[in-house]
Amino acid sequence: MSWMNQLIVAPILLPLVTAAIMLLLGEKHRRIKAHLNLLSSIIGLAIALTLLNWVRSQGQAESIGVYLPGNWSAPFGIVLVVDHLSALMLSLTGVIGVSALLFARARWDGAGASFHALFQIQLMGLYGAFLTADLFNLFVFFEVLLAASYGLLLHGSGRARVKAGLHYIAINLFASSLFLVGAAMLYGVTGTLNMADLALKIPLVPEADRGLLHAGAAILAMAFLAKAGIWPLNFWLVPAYSSASAPVAALFAIMTKVGLYAVLRLWTLLFSGQAGASAHFGGEWLVYGGLATLAVAAVSILAAQRLERMAALSILVSAGTLMAAIGFGQPILTGSALFYLVSSTLALCALFLLAELIERSRSANETPLDDDEGLSPPLLESLHPPKGINLDDQQKAVIGQIIPWTMAFLGLSFIACALLIIGMPPLSGFIGKLSLISALFNPLGLGVAPEQPLSAAGWCLVALLVLSGMASLIAFGRVGIQRFWKPEERPSPLLRRYECLPIAILLGLCLFLSVRAEPLLRYTQDTAASLQAPQAYIEAVMSSMPIPGPTSFNTEVQP
Repeated sequence: MSWMNQLIVAPILLPLVTAAIMLLLGEKHRRIKAHLNLLSSIIGLAIALTLLNWVRSQGQAESIGVYLPGNWSAPFGIVLVVDHLSALMLSLTGVIGVSALLFARARWDGAGASFHALFQIQLMGLYGAFLTADLFNLFVFFEVLLAASYGLLLHGSGRARVKAGLHYIAINLFASSLFLVGAAMLYGVTGTLNMADLALKIPLVPEADRGLLHAGAAILAMAFLAKAGIWPLNFWLVPAYSSASAPVAALFAIMTKVGLYAVLRLWTLLFSGQAGASAHFGGEWLVYGGLATLAVAAVSILAAQRLERMAALSILVSAGTLMAAIGFGQPILTGSALFYLVSSTLALCALFLLAELIERSRSANETPLDDDEGLSPPLLESLHPPKGINLDDQQKAVIGQIIPWTMAFLGLSFIACALLIIGMPPLSGFIGKLSLISALFNPLGLGVAPEQPLSAAGWCLVALLVLSGMASLIAFGRVGIQRFWKPEERPSPLLRRYECLPIAILLGLCLFLSVRAEPLLRYTQDTAASLQAPQAYIEAVMSSMPIPGPTSFNTEVQP
């Protein structure tokens, strides 16, 4: 147990030390920094998977690890906690980080200064946000990951990136100000910022201060909802994500999930059924905000023409679905939403990477790529049919035309991404949406009659899940016809292995989830059950004791 507690801080320290070493190396050792970045990211992923396996193998009460970095007991010192939810988000971040970095090594890591150091600082902020157990350090890690994202968003320059980047910075600075105001109001009412201690203090807040408590919580939620991309606070997201470079946009696919994670963590912890007069405060607003986001994003995706913009709008579809599902406060529905979160995030990350390659195929390069000529796939002469093939009046093959393997890879990957995001069988996106709909109609589980019929908000979520899938089907079908079916005489695009490998890994993981969905569904249901009964989390944090120092032992004085 002790060595596992020590491992909790490793996902934060590892990228911090790696980024410091990269900054000391300077810009002359770019290849060394690239290898170091990849090695550190892979080790971070291994640590996250180790924590996930430990959490999964423990009992419900023993599956919470606590680490005190300053060796001060809660609520006075900094506390890091790993449980089912944080371990899941750590592993998902590690997978996306490694995949985005592999893609970036093909060409994007050399498009600007300090890419690798910023990448590691971004990972540090993400890992820290998922591990911290107090509001002040949540704000610190939010600012760390946002500061790194400012540089990564502008990576590669360009007018569109600069314009979207300035909007992105302004909105996030405003959201950070709301974060501070909300946290200060909660501290003024309760006298603490530790999440577990807040859960103990909120039921004891006097009725005269209850309005101030709710106002502080609402302001804090506004900051999280803006970062999560919930309507109408999401107008900045689509321009920023669609103009970012492909690997940065892929890494940003997990960024909106930080806001969703914060809402889920704090709402189930601070405003659970044990919160007295504040129990389930704001749940209806989460449902309505999620439904509005889902509806607006579904309509907007019909008008999207660029694949990058469609990917960004699909993030809003995912965010709206998750927020609405969380707001119902039902364990089975929350567990299904967490499964959908994993599947949709992996698919959206792959789509952002794939979008650049598909757009490149529209003006396929006829010359080899810079420094990886030997690794680039050869062009196939698909426009010149072999002898014996029937030709039409324009001397083109009627049947049997050769399909270049690069276009086949792009086409099949696009189909897989589209099926995952739309939610069509047989892939994991369909399993996620089907489990959400099943949980709405069976909140107590299959075979158990619900106490009340499905509410109007529940019917709206079911309808929007179906309609948003239809809207995505129309949009992706239109883009697929334009990019792959429309006859054009152009050579196949040249791709590096580093560009194809991460897309294959992400889609392979989604395929694995489609075949082996039951273990992950069981894990996410256990996660939801622990979130809805936060007493084990509170006891683990508040009962953690610092390690006694050498001067803390009592010694007897001999006469």
